Order: sequence, then C-alpha cells, then structure tokens
Amino acid sequence: MAVSVRVATCILGAMVLALQYRLWVGEGSLADASRLQARIDTERAINAASGERNRILRAEIIELKRGPESVEERARSDLGMVKPGETLFLIVED
Repeated sequence: MAVSVRVATCILGAMVLALQYRLWVGEGSLADASRLQARIDTERAINAASGERNRILRAEIIELKRGPESVEERARSDLGMVKPGETLFLIVED
C-alpha cells in the first residue's frame, strides 16, 4: 500500500511539474502571451498610422475632384508649373 501511494505521489508530482513547465516556458506560456501582446500593440500602432495616412489621402482626392483650381494649385506647388506669360521667381534662403 505504501509503495502505491509513493508511485501515485511521484506521478502527480511529475504531472504538476509538466504543467508548470508549459505555463512558464512552453507554447501558450505567459512569456509567449506577453510577446504576442507586444506584437499586437505594434500592429495596432502601425494600423493607426496607416489609417491617418489614408484619411489624408482621401481628403486630397476629394479636393482634387472638386475642380481644376485644386489641380492647378497642386501642379504649381508640387511640380513648379507656371502659366504661359508668367515668370517664376525662386527665392533661395541660406
């Protein structure tokens, strides 16, 4: 009887150790969950930045669809275009 109690105790102890190992080190462990949470936070930050960029691009598209004035303004500011007969003065500061 005493031997079977010892064997059962050893088996239960081994099972507890195996479960503790899985909790602290194995797949799905606390460390693994912490690492995954950090990854989720990083991805959410990236998504937020992309969402802001998309919002700005949507606003630019709406502005460009409004009329030729916005297209002309964009061409002048981004491409340096001028109308015939105009003179472009470029001021370079030190």
